[in-house]
Amino acid sequence: MRTMLCWILCLAAAPAMAAVQLDKLSLPKGFHIEVYSDQVPNAREIALGAKGTVFVGSNDAGKVYALTDSTGSGHADKVRVIASGLQLPVGVAFKNGDLYISAVSKILVLRDIENHLDTPPKPEVVNDKFPTETHHGWKFIAFGPDDKLYVPIGAPCNICDKGKDYAKLVRMNADGSGREDVAYGIRNTVGFTWRPGSHQLWFTDNGRDLMGDEMPSDELNKLSKAGEHFGFPYCHQGDTLDPEFGKGKNCKDYTPPVLKLGAHVASLGLRFYEGSQFPASYKGALIIAEHGSWNRSKKSGYRVMTVRLNGDKVASYEPLLEGFQQNEQAWGRPADVQPLADGSLLVSDDLAGAVYRVTYARSNSAPAGALSKP
Repeated sequence: MRTMLCWILCLAAAPAMAAVQLDKLSLPKGFHIEVYSDQVPNAREIALGAKGTVFVGSNDAGKVYALTDSTGSGHADKVRVIASGLQLPVGVAFKNGDLYISAVSKILVLRDIENHLDTPPKPEVVNDKFPTETHHGWKFIAFGPDDKLYVPIGAPCNICDKGKDYAKLVRMNADGSGREDVAYGIRNTVGFTWRPGSHQLWFTDNGRDLMGDEMPSDELNKLSKAGEHFGFPYCHQGDTLDPEFGKGKNCKDYTPPVLKLGAHVASLGLRFYEGSQFPASYKGALIIAEHGSWNRSKKSGYRVMTVRLNGDKVASYEPLLEGFQQNEQAWGRPADVQPLADGSLLVSDDLAGAVYRVTYARSNSAPAGALSKP
């Protein structure tokens, strides 16, 4: 979430798990959606194991979940808690049989986890030198094509200047050694991925609050070289100086976003779609989960979006999945997306405590409860 205040308000205002309402969702023609599991409270980042296990981080009592579909039905028939009592373990990343977990100030690992789902090992500490602040302290994590683990360090505030100690992205070796800074001026990224082929890193970033309904926009960014600065807290959305910290600064000195995603949409997890199940126009597109606004007079976000690219330029930005809120009332909040090997797409929802599976079948009728746009 975008601020600690948001976290407190949302927990106070929302039920622990809202009811899943698939009949309220709409998708492009030919797309369908079903529940993969509705037993994952506060589901956040998704990672895939080598044997097909779906790992899901959460902020529910410090738990991490393992979901298995042993029959190939497209639904998880077993949900296991493989870790508990951790501090906001929303981030999960799988590498060489091991599951890495973010826990605010620590990165932990469960060794050889897919062979021990029923008797999970005790988490080992990989690195415990991250800041202890929980404000933007819960972390999306991922391994890059360089085999290094990338970890964000969010700004511990709505808007502040902490130099290069915060508001950045770092990477380190799988054993926790060799930590180095990758990019700066990133308020709070809760989603990043690498483009197949070029291996360039693309990431979302949540804009600051308390500048009004329409300012500033969340961002979709691309990293071209290590050490780039993306503007926070001096310049927002590539073209707007901060009223306090922007004095004497110039937005031209910072890397602008590839795309303005919209104000307060709370853009989180994203992945490039490389499967063959969806129509060809989705190949190479970015799929982005937008968690939804908490501090806007009219809600924004609460949807999953498709960004098609022409080179490094945006060709289109349109909904894949929407309907998580109607009439300013939300029942779901997308947090992450993850394509599966069969070309379908998982979507986590931390408000309904569910993971959904989006499929495409041009000639098939939609499953009960899943709506397609005409």
